[in-house]
Amino acid sequence: MTITTTRTGLVPASVHATITRLDPQHGQHIGGRGLAAGSGATFEVLDKATGDQLATFADGGATEATAAVDAAAAAFPAWAATPPRVRGEALRTAFGLMVERSEELAALIAAENGKSLADARAEVGYAAEFFRWFAEEAVRPEGDFAESPAGGTRTIVTSRPVGVAALVTPWNFPAAMATRKIGPALAAGCTVVLKPAAETPLTALAVARILEEAGVPAGVVNVVTTTDPGAVVGTWLADSRVRKVSFTGSTGIGRLLLGQAADRVVNSSMELGGNAPFVVAADADLDAAVAGAMIAKFRNGGQACTAANRFYVHESVAAEFTEKLGAAIEALTVGSAFEDGTAIGPLISAKAVTNLSALVEDAVARGARISHRAHTSTLEGHFYPPTLLVDVPADAQIIRTEAFGPVAPVVTWNDEAELLRQVNDTEFGLASYIYSGDLKWALQLAEKVEAGMVGVNRGVVSDPAAPFGGVKQSGLGREGAREGVRAFTETQYFSVDWS
Repeated sequence: MTITTTRTGLVPASVHATITRLDPQHGQHIGGRGLAAGSGATFEVLDKATGDQLATFADGGATEATAAVDAAAAAFPAWAATPPRVRGEALRTAFGLMVERSEELAALIAAENGKSLADARAEVGYAAEFFRWFAEEAVRPEGDFAESPAGGTRTIVTSRPVGVAALVTPWNFPAAMATRKIGPALAAGCTVVLKPAAETPLTALAVARILEEAGVPAGVVNVVTTTDPGAVVGTWLADSRVRKVSFTGSTGIGRLLLGQAADRVVNSSMELGGNAPFVVAADADLDAAVAGAMIAKFRNGGQACTAANRFYVHESVAAEFTEKLGAAIEALTVGSAFEDGTAIGPLISAKAVTNLSALVEDAVARGARISHRAHTSTLEGHFYPPTLLVDVPADAQIIRTEAFGPVAPVVTWNDEAELLRQVNDTEFGLASYIYSGDLKWALQLAEKVEAGMVGVNRGVVSDPAAPFGGVKQSGLGREGAREGVRAFTETQYFSVDWS
């Protein structure tokens, strides 16, 4: 099916009004105040569908990074001593405010990120849930009391907030990646300094303002926006007052930050790259598998670390599966987030389009074939057509690399041992997906898959109540669930003479 859409500047006036209220030229949010960069430097935030300017943002550096830590360190003693119930109520109020303003926040995300309004609305709901979940976890501190095995003493185990936490978030989920880190940090009693991606700083600033409106004291949440992340994050990791770093982004940058963190032995959580396999068994419900594939692959235009990156389909059902999936792909409407019916928006940058095009060209050169594709020929901006590749060889670069875009490459299989070898033949281990009518077989396979999360007959694995994270070079630690709070605490125990 041919989809015809045209380039138009469709960002509503209401979004521009929201941006004006945020006052991004004073977007360094430090100690409860909006500040310009001391150097006077600014950078532009663009509409990814058109390239039009959305906002001029204050461009911070090492000076602002230090000022943010000053504010967070000053606020830490009082916030750590605040009763857990009070901390939880502030997060619960922030949840309510995000839900109340969900349309406004979704439009802001769609404007600066480019994702469809449907995806942006889903992100706001997901992001808000982290505040609700951790509002409830704030009042469940962990501890223990026991007699020592030798007798004569009692062991009391408690936890305490780790301290000032440096949070570094990516552009692909500008609300959810911020709340997934801020929520547990505040629940645990930490104060934070946040560096959002330069591509999408507006949402982070909006979330920080909501938290303070909800009753979080000034200085507890500070935001530094910058086009020089090395200077800002490097300043934080060199500061003895910063005791925690939590990063979501590429494995390459994660390695660099771990090296810097090692110098002061900074407590580190890393949520890094992915290369998720999507396995379809011979007995799978193909309609359900296609529906799951559309979510796992095309949510946020494929720009998600949990996105299905390579499809392993049993040869007996490959033709039927690809025909059904191809039809669903061709039916996708591609365009600006603010055009009616848009399902897929632009990629984040021209470089992203170039990189994805090169991966597809490599696969085709190795024998793959483009079987289905949505139409984008009338679109300007950073668009790439949702694409289905078939006959993809297992050694194609798109199978070996996190593609981060709306391309689904299909590899067929008929031997389970070889399937498992190919599934695990990657340095990444974040998410994976298995569709089968035999739940026992699916779970047995899942136990052998080297991934931190496995969706069984589901196309999504993210849930605030579940531990999110990967193995191998996909990261260290977990976010969400009870583990999310533990990541921002340290264990302390008292040995008490009981004789």
